[in-house]
Amino acid sequence: MTIPETMAAVLLTGHGGLDKLVYDREVPVPRPADGEVLIRVTACGMNNTDVWVRQGAYGTEDDPSAVSTWRRQGNTLTFPRIQGTDTVGHIVAVGAGVNPVRVGERVMVDFSIYNRDDDSLADIDYMGHGRDGGYAEYMTLPAENAHVVATDLTDVELATFCCAYLTGERMLERARLIAGERVLVTGASGGVGSAIIQLARARGAIPVAVAGPGKEAAMLDIGAEAVVTRGKGDLVEAVHSASRGQPIDVVADLVGGPLFNDLLKILRPEGRYTTAGAIAGPVVQLDLRTMYLKQLELHGSSQGSRADFRRIVGYIERRKIRPLVGGVYTLSEFHRAQTDFMAKNFVGKLVVVPDER
Repeated sequence: MTIPETMAAVLLTGHGGLDKLVYDREVPVPRPADGEVLIRVTACGMNNTDVWVRQGAYGTEDDPSAVSTWRRQGNTLTFPRIQGTDTVGHIVAVGAGVNPVRVGERVMVDFSIYNRDDDSLADIDYMGHGRDGGYAEYMTLPAENAHVVATDLTDVELATFCCAYLTGERMLERARLIAGERVLVTGASGGVGSAIIQLARARGAIPVAVAGPGKEAAMLDIGAEAVVTRGKGDLVEAVHSASRGQPIDVVADLVGGPLFNDLLKILRPEGRYTTAGAIAGPVVQLDLRTMYLKQLELHGSSQGSRADFRRIVGYIERRKIRPLVGGVYTLSEFHRAQTDFMAKNFVGKLVVVPDER
């Protein structure tokens, strides 16, 4: 195919409101460097990280309210930046050192920039932050991050997995969730939460969901053993009732805020708490006595390793997990897409596609 000189893309031009996201139809098409491929993007899933990076909402270790981007290890974000992590597309060109036979492959992008050869995530970064991502018609990336997935799922469906499921898998891996254990999932109707419900079932574990009103049936449909409606009554009592008095071994928390201390109360002695998000508030009060008297473990988690990604691909290929498409938008509708995303009136993932798709 003929590769054009320019493309449409959504540019993040700075920290702030939606006005910092600019739809531009005259962005130069990137060219693959040595060891890279160029893909024609067909779909890209939306994530909370997109919003928080735009807002500069990550704070610093010294000032939680400071405008700051995602990395604690040193900023790699420059403007303008094309965001978008959960990218699916077709390889249309390769750089030096990449076998030309790869042209034509449909690939799912492992968006992680590992910066190391081992499975440590101490210096992790990601495409859409440290380099341009998939909210565009074309994207370059290292060839080793472009993965063929043996599935008949559509491009939009495949674009619902990567960031949410990779994050969820890493959380469960760090918390060592095993078959037969119960895991309480907050924010269960969102991308990561709904992923964790399915990933827990893939491990033989028993998920209990906390979700907003009206989403209970959807949570049961994707595998939750029981559902607690957020904001309805006492959370500790509601979880105890939903689990029929059985202990909660792991809490996978994506909400934080005022729920935090109740979640530690809910955990059994020697239970494990893991978090990868704080949509209800990142700054919480911790009674250390609860932590040490109950022998609790607290884990922070973000993204995932190469091994985590390979497990996700395996789950997709064996149909252990299924896509949850909450809505599809074109690139030119990006402001509406992110507005709807922030309203949270959906289950699963919102996906953005180039207008021509």
